[in-house]
Amino acid sequence: MSGALYLGAAHFDGDPAELLPAYHRMLGRFGLDALDVHLCITTDDGLTVFDACPTRAIYEEFTKSDTFLGAIAEAGLPAPRVSGLGDIQVAHVRQAIGP
Repeated sequence: MSGALYLGAAHFDGDPAELLPAYHRMLGRFGLDALDVHLCITTDDGLTVFDACPTRAIYEEFTKSDTFLGAIAEAGLPAPRVSGLGDIQVAHVRQAIGP
């Protein structure tokens, strides 16, 4: 990976067992190949999705866009709590995890 990426988090509150199928529907709309860094974490209270964009401005614009909010609603996910986290300095994943 070259250059910086900006990482943010979208928190979806609810039963993770109910949220996960909706998340997979949303992910199917975008596809993993379109994503630079993307993690979905189950918690006791729901899901947290970490996602990267080229810049903070792009991340903030995307998370407020009709494309993103429409995909969430269409998939059946609740409105997320979105927070920006910062610039990624190092990213490494030893193996692919997921569908």
